[in-house]
Amino acid sequence: MLRFLVRRVSGAMVILLIISAVTFWLFYAVPRDPAMMSCGKNCTPEALEQIRQNLGIDESIIMQYWHWLVGVFAGRDYGGYGYCDAPCLGYSFANSEPVFGTIMDRLPLTLSLAFGSAVVFLIVGVGAGMLAAVKQGRFLDKFASSVSLLGSSLQIYFVGYIAMYFLVAQLGILSQPSYTPLTENPAAWFSGLLLPWLVLSIIFTANYTRMTRSQLVEQLNEDYVRTARAKGLSRSNVFFRFAWRGAMGPIVTIFGIDLGVLIGGAIITESVFSLQGVGRLAIQAVDQSDLPMQLGVTVLAAGAIVFFNIIVDAVYALIDPRIRLA
Repeated sequence: MLRFLVRRVSGAMVILLIISAVTFWLFYAVPRDPAMMSCGKNCTPEALEQIRQNLGIDESIIMQYWHWLVGVFAGRDYGGYGYCDAPCLGYSFANSEPVFGTIMDRLPLTLSLAFGSAVVFLIVGVGAGMLAAVKQGRFLDKFASSVSLLGSSLQIYFVGYIAMYFLVAQLGILSQPSYTPLTENPAAWFSGLLLPWLVLSIIFTANYTRMTRSQLVEQLNEDYVRTARAKGLSRSNVFFRFAWRGAMGPIVTIFGIDLGVLIGGAIITESVFSLQGVGRLAIQAVDQSDLPMQLGVTVLAAGAIVFFNIIVDAVYALIDPRIRLA
């Protein structure tokens, strides 16, 4: 297991290095002068040149990327902007603030949104899929399949506004979406994010219901499951000990990818509910042509996906005894 993890982490570092290099080149190859954004309206040629030197954008793209990469591990001096401690992802062109610090300020909200919605769509989606598989061909199976098909066709920006109008403005059942740190007020944290959790989990719940059902139906027809039944094991024992564990592999794989994407920023959800998370930060960076911020969010999203893929691979051997990590 240790050798496997070392190889996977080493491979992940290479992948992140390639992603950062390609993303850096794509962003900084744009034919525009980012120093103009930091210079302001009353900009002089001398001030513009000083800003270029401070940001390090007066060098070639290769040297800019090298300095950026060194700054990630060792920090970097940005002249008039000050010293950026490691891990340094650069300074924002729009607000002259460290990229890493800005992302960390927004990350708690995004983590709360991602993990909260994940709990909802895992419990509801996987539970409904299990029920549909057990009741295959019956009313509950058809009902769950129909609802999941309807849910997968909905869009967050449509459901979000409708839910806010009826559940918040008209009926007052739920609170206006907002973010309060969990350590300050757990009740306010929960009530402020409950509606975004429910809306964000709708599409995921539908996908997990269908996936869980199809995987379990397939596993229930496997030879080893039939053999377990023939040996006289109880129905629940066969279901959870054999079929359920065999069906978990694809579900865990998709869950790792989905969770990584959510941590990279639930862009549409945060925009609909005016939540200032990493997704909203990414939109603002695009609107302001803030290349360092765009690069920082991209690297964060890629890192989250790679990290959870490693976790998923390590969990495989635990959930399915037929898999052995070599």
